[in-house]
Amino acid sequence: MAYDEELADRIREVVRGEPGLTEKAMFGGLAFLIAGHLAVSASGQGGMLLRCDPAQTVDLVSHPHVQRFEMRGREMDGWLRVDPAAVDTEDDLQNWVSRGVAYARSLPPK
Repeated sequence: MAYDEELADRIREVVRGEPGLTEKAMFGGLAFLIAGHLAVSASGQGGMLLRCDPAQTVDLVSHPHVQRFEMRGREMDGWLRVDPAAVDTEDDLQNWVSRGVAYARSLPPK
């Protein structure tokens, strides 16, 4: 499945103007990186892949339509799958994307 180009455009609008922003094809989707760190991606599996503070994972997965990202059968703290239903509104999208950008900014530049 190809990533949702409309969602990628919506994410692009939110992150536009962020210092150190780059876009890169990753994980079958289109990733938005801040200073070399993935912040958010329009996922090739639908919805978004989002980086967050691993300590916030348990709290964030309590939101509807959000779960831990699973890689090779293992759930990963600090990585979330955000279903399209969780970002229906621009406010919701802004909220989730901002979390990813804030976490990427907290990491040392690559």
